[in-house]
Amino acid sequence: MDLHLRDLRYFETAAEAGHLGRAADRLARSQPALSKCIQRLEEAFGSPLFERAGRGIRLTPVGEVLLARARMLRGAAEDAMREVSDFARGHAGHVRIGSGPIAADHLLPELCRLALADGAGTTIDIVTGSSTDLWQSLREGRLDLQIGLTADRDPDLVSHAIVKDVVVVAASPTHPVFAQRRITMEALLAYRWALPTPTIASRQWIDAAFASVGLARPTVQIEANTIPLLPRMVARTELLSFVSRHTLALQRDTDVLKEVRLAATTLRRSLGVTHRRAGYLSPAAARILALLRARGPALFRQPLQDTGRA
Repeated sequence: MDLHLRDLRYFETAAEAGHLGRAADRLARSQPALSKCIQRLEEAFGSPLFERAGRGIRLTPVGEVLLARARMLRGAAEDAMREVSDFARGHAGHVRIGSGPIAADHLLPELCRLALADGAGTTIDIVTGSSTDLWQSLREGRLDLQIGLTADRDPDLVSHAIVKDVVVVAASPTHPVFAQRRITMEALLAYRWALPTPTIASRQWIDAAFASVGLARPTVQIEANTIPLLPRMVARTELLSFVSRHTLALQRDTDVLKEVRLAATTLRRSLGVTHRRAGYLSPAAARILALLRARGPALFRQPLQDTGRA
């Protein structure tokens, strides 16, 4: 059975669009040509890849499997093209970096400055998002490096820890929680919270921390998928939040937050750089990886050590 990368690309576009007409427009191809491509794939695999869903289409279980493999194959093909092109042209190449919010604030500006100083021909794409989404993009070959939470248990990825990160409950220094003689998890539930969206790992952890001891989850009044927004929003309210000590250390004189010290609501984790175990790294990506492994801790402007007092 012969598979053509073009057919897989067309199939992938149709799956993402959920509509043959829209997919054909994106590809600048006719809808009948796109339909024939899908028919070829269905005949090759002996199974339908799509089913009707209202006015659009959706993947069958077989189609879901093929989509995952198609993305991996496309990533491998793009890796091969980039590797040969880099070798033929003899230039530094291009690097695609995915970053979590903490790394974006603390590390990326100086990292990019150093990378461009070392390689004038280097070009960089930066995408920010949740670690879960970035890991998936990394597996599919849409990113070269991910900077943020380490993926220690993923067999397809390799992570190198850079710094320890500690995430804590925080509030305005005038928050009434600090007037309590003894702060408990139950006491924290008396207040409303500003938290990341449920897709963010730190939000999942704090919800699970309360649930694990039989308590309700925090009552969320403000929810944001951009974590750096939270401290500024919380500082002038009576809301609690859940933020990194790195973020607390870099606060300006205005909008200051204070840590609510409670061991049961303190998350300790590693931040680092991750790449695919078998993926191609351009010279630029390899250089940035080496830079992070050698100088990563110093690139955080004010790296914090876990004092163990929480």
